[in-house]
Amino acid sequence: MLNLLHIENVAVIEKAELEFEPGLNVLTGETGAGKSIIIDSINAILGERVGKGLVRTGAASAVITAEFSSDSLPQTWFEENDIEYEAGESLVVMRKISADGKSSGRINGMPVSTACMRELGDMLIDVHGQNDGRRLLNEASHRAYLDGFGALGGALAEYKKHYEAYKTLKAALNELREHENDKERLADELRGKIAEIEELDPRADEYDELKANCELMRNSEKISEFIDRAYYAMYGGDNTDGALALLSEADAELESAVRYTDRLDELAKTLRDLRYGAEDVTDSLMRFRESLDFSVSELDRAETRLNRLEKLIKKYGSLEAVPELLKKMKNDLEDVEYLSENIEKRENELDAKRASLKKEAAAISAKRAKCASELEKRIVKELSELNMPKVSFRVEISPLGGEDGFDSTGCDAVRFLMSANAGEELGRISKIASGGELSRIMLAMKTVLSDSEATETLIFDEIDTGVSGKAAQSVAEKLAVLSRGKQVLCVTHLPQLAVMADAGFLIEKSESEGRTFTSARKLDNEGRKNEIARITGGANITETLLESAAEQLAAARKFKEGLKSL
Repeated sequence: MLNLLHIENVAVIEKAELEFEPGLNVLTGETGAGKSIIIDSINAILGERVGKGLVRTGAASAVITAEFSSDSLPQTWFEENDIEYEAGESLVVMRKISADGKSSGRINGMPVSTACMRELGDMLIDVHGQNDGRRLLNEASHRAYLDGFGALGGALAEYKKHYEAYKTLKAALNELREHENDKERLADELRGKIAEIEELDPRADEYDELKANCELMRNSEKISEFIDRAYYAMYGGDNTDGALALLSEADAELESAVRYTDRLDELAKTLRDLRYGAEDVTDSLMRFRESLDFSVSELDRAETRLNRLEKLIKKYGSLEAVPELLKKMKNDLEDVEYLSENIEKRENELDAKRASLKKEAAAISAKRAKCASELEKRIVKELSELNMPKVSFRVEISPLGGEDGFDSTGCDAVRFLMSANAGEELGRISKIASGGELSRIMLAMKTVLSDSEATETLIFDEIDTGVSGKAAQSVAEKLAVLSRGKQVLCVTHLPQLAVMADAGFLIEKSESEGRTFTSARKLDNEGRKNEIARITGGANITETLLESAAEQLAAARKFKEGLKSL
């Protein structure tokens, strides 16, 4: 239930606070006073799209805060969204809209997305306005109304899961059928790729090693020249001593010195090791030099393989990925080679799933038929009580048609047909219903569906469109009945609706220092009497109008007292 709505700097409302009550809450006021701003503010709290136009001129931002109480909200939803909330506690929802159009929301102080606010809003409030009237005219939505009445959500969710699996299998089968026409080309293409990989037989770590070997072979002559110079520096030539000869001479001289002092033992040993090490390095250099004897054909073979590896990497990303890709190619080739058998197998699977889905859809269709009969009775009864006693209402269920005869919602096309007057043929609501009749049909629908809907608050904006006289009285009484089990908020210009209110609110517009201001205040008994008189007779409120207003309020109280005994 919506307990409190606090508004700051929204359009022409600088600040307003409305404390709603259980039962029927009615908002009245002159046309253009700002009643729609109250509804827009509530929609903002429910996560609907907002823009900078909602922010009062000159204000940095608009802030809307709503306080709810409920015993039916699912605790799991709050846990999944990391919002602290205990059942039965007050729930505070806030929306802030900046002058630049950006907005932010909070639930119990926790920052949330508008999508999250919208999810919660769907559980808190059901708003009926002009969009609902258009939805009722749209026959594509009629099936959803019927399914909501029949509480078929669980069965439909399970069916839809199976339908999605059917669609996936069907798409895979269609892809196989497309491949069948290109079977030989696909097989040849896969065989070529497999042969290329198997012939090359690459190792995962081969590329870097082969690249380095190619670089070595390309530069072997230069490397040989440098090694030859290093060898000459170590061994010397005909006219010069190399480093090894000098190290040997130094080693001999130091050995001679050791005979006279053992303090040179370590140094002599180190020098000897240095000489042996230099000899080993030089020998290794020569062995490496001898290994550089590459033929042109060896380099060609290495570069050819390197080039093929590079092409393979370019195709498949890396050599490490090639083994798994090769395995997949072989599996794909097997699938292609046995494509006809695979298609037949998938067709059998699809036929089985199609038969299973048709069976599920038929079961849902049977439930719809049963629900449709009950919905027809309930709607006719409600419309009769809304001063439409001659109305006929039928839920027409027909086969869906199409390739499969079913879709994600089952196998039924559903539309509502009605006749507003005795003797007239049933026809589409869009062709039959006037604006006032459409409002009453929608109210009847909401009344019938309210038992199956968890939302505790219903809002009717412009439910009085095209309604007057006796029909308006019927609508008012129906709203009073509906408000026994739900909190109802209603914006109206009709006195018949206003007198039924458990709480009345007046929305007024005024000017001060060149600025327009809209205020909202809760009316006491005297205030309600004056407002009923204004709605009935306009600005010229006479004693007769006030007496009439008092009589209407008394009659409304008597009607509501009678409801308590039901």
